[in-house]
Amino acid sequence: MRRTLPSLAILALACLLTTGCDTGGSTSSAGTTTAPAADDPAAPAEDGPEPAPATTGPAAPPEPTVVSTTAAPPKPAPKKVPALTCKQLAGAHVGSTKVPYQGYADYLPLSEGVWSGEDGATVALQKPCGIGDLDGDGAADAVGAVTLNSGGSGTFHTLVVWRNTDGEPVYRSLAELDDRTPVVSITVSGGKAKVVWLTRSADRSMAELDIRRTSYYQLSGSTFTEVSHTDAPYKP
Repeated sequence: MRRTLPSLAILALACLLTTGCDTGGSTSSAGTTTAPAADDPAAPAEDGPEPAPATTGPAAPPEPTVVSTTAAPPKPAPKKVPALTCKQLAGAHVGSTKVPYQGYADYLPLSEGVWSGEDGATVALQKPCGIGDLDGDGAADAVGAVTLNSGGSGTFHTLVVWRNTDGEPVYRSLAELDDRTPVVSITVSGGKAKVVWLTRSADRSMAELDIRRTSYYQLSGSTFTEVSHTDAPYKP
């Protein structure tokens, strides 16, 4: 018995100095922590992304488009200018400082179709007259013929254009014809003036008229130009 006791004491001391001894029960090592199982309901959930905040209500509808129902005021109708008349030409002006007539520096005012100068010259409005739009502004202008007699045998014929300005004839341009070459008729259509007048062949005397000429004139700015003509024989 005396030899057994020391052996048991040595064994007990060894157990204390090491991890312990198995005495028949389950003994865990000192300082050891066992992790909870993955499916342990008591274990806290792993951290993840924060959930998006919940909306407090439905999205606001877009603002409605407001359409104006007020109609724009209608544009005023263009002012209708009355056509000129041949009668108005009897009190119109012939010539200007810009487009002079027969060398006169200023305009000549007609009175009842006639102007008489201090030099004895007379300007007279002739009967042929044409009314129509020559410059494309929608207002009917006028084309007439005047003669100049300075006291001799010569009588010089000239075509004259009056522009329609608010229903009044305003001198615009002219085209010289010749000595003793009367105008038969004037008509205006399609922006052109058709003028029928009498003239002569180059070998005829001034008193002889043997050509009936139909000329077409066109207005461009302050220029009244013949663009074409046709001739036919004429017998007085």
